[in-house]
Amino acid sequence: MDLGWYVERTRSGPCFVCAFLAGDPEYAHETVFEDEHHVAFLDRWPTLPGKVLVAPKAHVEHAVRDLDAAAYTRIMLVVREVALAVEEVFPSERTYLYSLGSRQGNAHLHWHIAALPPGVPYERQQFHALMTEHGVLSPSPQEAAAAAARLRSAIAARAIRTPPG
Repeated sequence: MDLGWYVERTRSGPCFVCAFLAGDPEYAHETVFEDEHHVAFLDRWPTLPGKVLVAPKAHVEHAVRDLDAAAYTRIMLVVREVALAVEEVFPSERTYLYSLGSRQGNAHLHWHIAALPPGVPYERQQFHALMTEHGVLSPSPQEAAAAAARLRSAIAARAIRTPPG
């Protein structure tokens, strides 16, 4: 992964979530969950195995100001259920949940779900494990498709139900 290219793309390219949802092949990801309001998909440049992003389908940019209480509750329920499925598929000591982005790049609101594998030394955990500067994994398309299929099965078994709205 070329970090400079990635930063430039996030700052000057189209919204990556909106482009993905529109079917732009340059922004293709393996979808693991989708409903009327949300989408969850594998991170294209994961720093940990099975890293998933969850986003509202609507282009919103701020987790607090842009979502009313009902929409916030719905997406957090999706984040929780997808995270539990990630833990079923990928062994984890701890599961990290975080939302990044800004008006300057990756503005579309999204949560990262990253399962820290057991046995990772403490100094390589937390922020270190999440930073692309420390390297990204390169699953093959077949490996990504297989991981996505396992996650879809685990998510389907959980039968995610969010309040209407």
